[in-house]
Amino acid sequence: MRILVTGAAGFVGSNLAKRLAADGHETAALDDFSSASWVNLVDFPGDVLTCDVASNIDVLTAGKPFDVIFHQGSITDTTVLDQRKMMHNNVEGFRKVLDLAAGWGSRVVWASSAATYGRGPAPMRESQKPEPLNVYGYSKLAMERLADQYRPRLRQPVVALRYFNVYGPGEQHKGKFASMIHQLAKQMRAGKRPRIFTDGTQKRDFVYIDDVLQANLKAMNSAASGVFNVGSGAAGSFNEVVEQLNRVLKTDVQPDYFENPYDFFQTWTEADLTQSRKVLGYAPAYDLRRGIDAYHASGTLGA
Repeated sequence: MRILVTGAAGFVGSNLAKRLAADGHETAALDDFSSASWVNLVDFPGDVLTCDVASNIDVLTAGKPFDVIFHQGSITDTTVLDQRKMMHNNVEGFRKVLDLAAGWGSRVVWASSAATYGRGPAPMRESQKPEPLNVYGYSKLAMERLADQYRPRLRQPVVALRYFNVYGPGEQHKGKFASMIHQLAKQMRAGKRPRIFTDGTQKRDFVYIDDVLQANLKAMNSAASGVFNVGSGAAGSFNEVVEQLNRVLKTDVQPDYFENPYDFFQTWTEADLTQSRKVLGYAPAYDLRRGIDAYHASGTLGA
């Protein structure tokens, strides 16, 4: 198929674009390169389009249609407090993607977020009340509602994937916004004590990048539209992450605890995968231990 990946120089987008190209699809990678890295696309063999979909899509409207759009592009820095910037980039950019899909007859698979749940009860189910804690989480919720409004105009399904805490190769460019697993490993490799919020018992559903790719590929063949969780289906604490990193890095360092400065912090995220398994056939292959093993084997953990 002819496939477009937006946000393709980013973490998930670059891994997805390279996987689709390797699977034999005619894949185009689109990014505005405002925060992602060209380094992630060195091994990508297809066409690279430089475009901000929220502002100007002439490069897309002038080209051939795409069968599938994987929309991964958005501001992912959850600490951005500029409401206009976040909403314009994420929501209005998605609106233009949906307009293109309506005209082309494209299937759409796109990245939502577990941030829509806020501090809601865990394990988190797609049917529970959304409780976003910041404008990033709200922007993803607004995008989900926008997709619902567009469904009657779309000839193919539109599938939202609520990513939990994704980690793995390709996230290095994100710096302080990379996964906690990457950041803590980097500190430990530098001989420092890993800094985590007091008292390290906060839980996250850490999901390895290969499972996120699996979910996207499954969603590409889904017969139904909808919103689906993408996680490992289990929560691990920050203390457990440090324990696993000590194991693979062959270190023995204790956490350096400090007070959490954020009032929009989620203390426990965990994905209920009932719907993802039933509708998409999603079956995560990596728990925290196996995922960290795979990340370490890639040679990029904390690098």
